[in-house]
Amino acid sequence: MLCAAALSSTPHLQAQQSAVKNIVLVHGAWADGSGWKGVYNILVKDGYTVSIVQEPETSFQADVTAVKRTLALQDGPSILVAHSYGGSVITEAGTDPSVAGLVYIAAHMPDAGENEGDDGKRFPSDLAKSGAIKKTPDGFTYIDPAQFHELFAADLPSNQAAFMARSQVLNFANNFSATITAAAWRTKPSWMLVAGSDRTINPDLERWYAKRAHSHTVEVAGASHCVYLSHPKEVADVIESAAHAVSK
Repeated sequence: MLCAAALSSTPHLQAQQSAVKNIVLVHGAWADGSGWKGVYNILVKDGYTVSIVQEPETSFQADVTAVKRTLALQDGPSILVAHSYGGSVITEAGTDPSVAGLVYIAAHMPDAGENEGDDGKRFPSDLAKSGAIKKTPDGFTYIDPAQFHELFAADLPSNQAAFMARSQVLNFANNFSATITAAAWRTKPSWMLVAGSDRTINPDLERWYAKRAHSHTVEVAGASHCVYLSHPKEVADVIESAAHAVSK
């Protein structure tokens, strides 16, 4: 009975009212927001309000603006989550005062004055060494569909990976060299989920980013770069942990 009384107390009600319940999800290069469906379903079932940003990938600034546009639609503070290249985007956009915490899912996490292209050279990935990144005459990049499954989505069924390979959102090449002006993780709590068998971003780079930022870190052994698709429960757990940690 004492426990029940404590749970119904005014301080607890105030805590509930100030809980962070908005989650904003940001996809990476060569993908779109539909890949978050599994994570979205779990978060919504658990009572969160989830919004998914669709970045145009035509310029880094356009992607940052798209994130800020979605943040402005939220009622109250948000947890900002990103995969892959989206990590660079939320590092820049996450300085927005509405952002309470940052979650990086197998993502880049540059500091001010850095860009992900240069950071990637610290621990080169299999993708970077493969020659599978192709470029169109007008400067947009994509992954060779014949190599997409093994290098980007190895733990997904072949038919799913094939569809993703043929529905890539081409990313403007200069986006990978966009310099961060202010790193949100320098002033806000961060979480990193390391994909243990990532071949698109070297897992050692993900670990290095997390250590530098003093991020709360979780590793999913055997996960490909598409860990948000192949392990939605583990990804959702990290996001919910972040939301709980920043709630007051």
